[in-house]
Amino acid sequence: LGMQSLLGGDRLRARVFRGGAWLGIGSASEQSLRFVRNMVLARLLAPSAFETMALVMSAASLLQAFTEIGVREALIQNPKGREPEYVNAAWWMAFGRSVFIYLILFVLAPWVAKFYGNADLTPLLRVATIGLVLEGAISTKAYVAMKDMRFSRWAAITHGGGILGVATTVILGFLFRDVWALVIGTCAESAARCILSFIICPYLPSFNVDRAAFKQLLQFSKGLFGLAPLVIIYMRLDIFVLGKLIPTAALGYYSLGISVAQVPAVFISNLLGQIFMPALSHVQDDKARVRRIVLQVTGLVMCLAMPGVVFAYFCGRSLLTLIYGHQYAVAAVPLVIAACCALIAFVNNQITTAFYAAGTPQLHRLCVVMMAVVMMILTYPLARWLGPAGGQLASLVSITVGFLIQLNRARHLIGIKVSQYRKLLLQGLAVSTVVVATCLIAQTLTVLTRPVFTVALGLLGCIVAYGVAAWMLIRNPRVAQDYT
Repeated sequence: LGMQSLLGGDRLRARVFRGGAWLGIGSASEQSLRFVRNMVLARLLAPSAFETMALVMSAASLLQAFTEIGVREALIQNPKGREPEYVNAAWWMAFGRSVFIYLILFVLAPWVAKFYGNADLTPLLRVATIGLVLEGAISTKAYVAMKDMRFSRWAAITHGGGILGVATTVILGFLFRDVWALVIGTCAESAARCILSFIICPYLPSFNVDRAAFKQLLQFSKGLFGLAPLVIIYMRLDIFVLGKLIPTAALGYYSLGISVAQVPAVFISNLLGQIFMPALSHVQDDKARVRRIVLQVTGLVMCLAMPGVVFAYFCGRSLLTLIYGHQYAVAAVPLVIAACCALIAFVNNQITTAFYAAGTPQLHRLCVVMMAVVMMILTYPLARWLGPAGGQLASLVSITVGFLIQLNRARHLIGIKVSQYRKLLLQGLAVSTVVVATCLIAQTLTVLTRPVFTVALGLLGCIVAYGVAAWMLIRNPRVAQDYT
């Protein structure tokens, strides 16, 4: 009866949990396959291939960010987002932007290659960014499905496309044994999403674009102007700087090492963002309800993420050795710091989602500006001093500064108190003590010093910690309430 009450009916709570189930299954499947893909490709391709691909995607992401207009978010947040005029205007906004980005990157590719002293980057960049055009051409009816919280359709599109792309990349890895497997696989993933979007959410763009609808969607986008490039500076500046400071192979170790933290981070962030943006948009005028949802989700995130950070600290070196090989163990310290960055980003993202759902994305601006400024100040000196670990340390300081700024603004927007976050932090720490105890016991048993045993015991500690968190949730059912 309890599960039927949770998942049945058309109340917001039931729709959120049903959506979470669909997106969770799809995202878990996709991210698991990505994890396996990285394990396979780390043994098929040279570390330099991952370094080259990291540079290609960083350059593409930077320009993409400079033209970010938040089409999906604008359509979801706008009460008229289901109307055909708005759907059509949104498609032309997204597609036009993607073509514009591709043309600029096509022209700039030789300069990017010259900057890094790698002539191969020119054709790689020009081919890889075809995926941007395909992503921009996705049926905007898929965004309407998100707005209506029909998450099964969105999960089939985004995660189905991701799974097809991952499978293609692995096959190409066996055939090519070089960076072209990654590049073509990325384009295949974007193509799969685009095709699936029109199959699952049919839509035929019209050349007759409604100016009023276009103007309204653009009005929301003004609040996002300038935010995305600053986010990319925070997210990618370490790659750009380290690409000039450390050898190619070392950057390959670094990029794959931190991806171990970023894979689950992307999984959780995408899952929560896709669910709670439309959910909070439905209740955007009820600040008390928005505050409760933000705090409850943050509490759940703390209980999920903090045991993972502890696991990375105690078992990071063994995990990297087990997954990629012993040479990748040098990325253990960046991995731990990346896990800490992911934890703070999770918490920060819930506040950001509340800002977007309220139609005030500009409130996120100061946070992003300060994160970018701190990264620009700290990345080079810390990377020179500490090497790859310095790049992630700069990220950690940046996201912490951004979160404190966001928290202060959330106090005024939805009435969140610092003391409430302190309580959630203590709750997460209490759950994580199980992992600490398990890992300390493992270290005292010298017979279990092999990576496979270390990782297995660490995972066992995480499972027990999540069991404790579930028990706390059952004892305090209010954590799962208030979505009605």
